[in-house]
Amino acid sequence: MKIRGTVRPKGSAPKRSRLQASACVAFALCATSAGAQVQIAPQVEGGSQVQLYGLVGTYIDSLKRSDMAQSQVQMGSGGLTTSFWGIRGKEDLGGGVSAIFALESFFQPNTGAQGRSASDPYWSRNAYVGFTGAFGRLTFGRQTNPTYVAMQAVNPFGSSVVFSPLVVQTFVTSYGGSIIGDTVWNNTAQYTSPSYAGIGATVIYGLGGVAGSPGIGNLGLHLSYTGGALTAVLSAQRVRFTQVGPVGAQYAYLAGAAYDFKIVKLFGAAVITSNVSMPIGTHTYEAGLSVPFSPADFLLAEYARTRRSGPVDNSLRHTASIAYDHFLSKRTDIYAVYSLDQLSGHPIGNTYGVGIRHTF
Repeated sequence: MKIRGTVRPKGSAPKRSRLQASACVAFALCATSAGAQVQIAPQVEGGSQVQLYGLVGTYIDSLKRSDMAQSQVQMGSGGLTTSFWGIRGKEDLGGGVSAIFALESFFQPNTGAQGRSASDPYWSRNAYVGFTGAFGRLTFGRQTNPTYVAMQAVNPFGSSVVFSPLVVQTFVTSYGGSIIGDTVWNNTAQYTSPSYAGIGATVIYGLGGVAGSPGIGNLGLHLSYTGGALTAVLSAQRVRFTQVGPVGAQYAYLAGAAYDFKIVKLFGAAVITSNVSMPIGTHTYEAGLSVPFSPADFLLAEYARTRRSGPVDNSLRHTASIAYDHFLSKRTDIYAVYSLDQLSGHPIGNTYGVGIRHTF
């Protein structure tokens, strides 16, 4: 649903325009909650545009990781994609430059709760403001970690923190996630370059906010290439974290690619982490494929393994998922998933699930 504005006619009342815009946004929110499809065009100064959008998904599965004693039947929020809703806007400032903002929040449709968990802030997915133009894009606020964004391009399950073996082994704590930190970073300044011959770059820095420690913030450097059937990514990030004693730091590196042969799309990636303050690290390798049986039907398969190295933990974890995804329309799909998980020293765990997601 989009709320569009046009340049205010000469002589119109600014106060009235602002009131009209506010009323239309409020009406749009109410209409959306009632399941309505609404297109509204208020008179807004500066040619600004505001859009309401999101995704609602839920799934039911019988979950059993390798380190679980018994399986757990549950209804979860998200599944292939974590549920969220958002408001974003853009205003033309002239000279090819626009002001932009986005406010996005995760939520749990199975319980109605806000956020992924009780610890999430209200605008948990993104909350930033900035500028965009021929120079690229510069934004400030709470923003999605570009390493996580890059990872979505090189595995067939995309952003799924439930079913993607690559994502769960690197970002999900219950699977021993190797990368320290969240998929979203606070207090960040991010610059994304324009694309040159398919190559793009992103730099992100997170201010630590700790007095006397200007270097405590997170840092990420990212490159991507998209050309024809090939997609490739390269990411490096440093995350600083507090612990007993001095501030620690982890370095994480991601390299991956995907190639679309039309009859099958292949994926591959590698993730390496190392902790500066402690002699521990991880090596993760992933391979996957997506097979389009028709424009509406896809087979997804992925495997990942993570080896830990350190004085205490030298475990090896194998995780694999296979899914069938059927699109009922451009915005609604249903799917069935089977996942296998094995952690060294534990028996194999099997997970079965079905889900639905809808974008708006």
